[in-house]
Amino acid sequence: MKISRLNAIEEYVLSKKTVSIDELCEVFGVSKNTIRRDLNELEARGHITKVYGGVTAVLPEDVMPLPVRSSLNPSAKDHIGRLAVREIHEGDTIFVDSGSTAVNVLRHLPPRMKLTVVTHSLPAMVEAAKYDCVNLISLGGAFNPSTSSFVGIAAQQALSDLRISKAFLSATGVTVESGMSNTTFLEAEIKRGVVAHSSHVILIADSSKLGHDATVTFCRLQDISTLITDQKPAPKFIEFCRAHNVRIMWE
Repeated sequence: MKISRLNAIEEYVLSKKTVSIDELCEVFGVSKNTIRRDLNELEARGHITKVYGGVTAVLPEDVMPLPVRSSLNPSAKDHIGRLAVREIHEGDTIFVDSGSTAVNVLRHLPPRMKLTVVTHSLPAMVEAAKYDCVNLISLGGAFNPSTSSFVGIAAQQALSDLRISKAFLSATGVTVESGMSNTTFLEAEIKRGVVAHSSHVILIADSSKLGHDATVTFCRLQDISTLITDQKPAPKFIEFCRAHNVRIMWE
């Protein structure tokens, strides 16, 4: 039971970014002493750190372990996957990146649809391999455990020979000013290559990513064709997308 509580507290803090001790006591129904002991143990894992009056996440989402990333906002990611699959048609060549949202697109594919899936994500490869009618192309490269994906020069070179109909890309941060960004340089390089070889770039990002910047920018917002999210975006996003002919889907 304690392990389950520790895992739940960790996921809660990682999703909220910063949380007070009082909030944790209320949410998990335990005393401050218990929460403080739990936080001492969780801090040793390296994903969170204690601050005055509370606790904050240490690692950006791109370098969180994949099981942790996948556990954040699961209903929003599933909803986005259901919306995104409407953009896929018979015969398309699609790219699916290593974001924890992207694999949800594959989970909602029609079972007999014929298409080609290109990816550098190990979980996406596993999911795509379940479909008999999917032609799966994996990019080469070195395996990165933190993102469960293959990155590096070999993966980038493989993209030069491909033409992608629709690229489904996630992001750690999305702003009108800086566009789409994440925290991992090698992942950003892959995404830049995909953008250069794709007819349509489709951003799949839950609402928690909108309005936040990450370290490495890989695509301007005006260069995508569609933004798919789980809630109605702030007015400035809607106005910007309308001005640049970017479609928005959230329901």
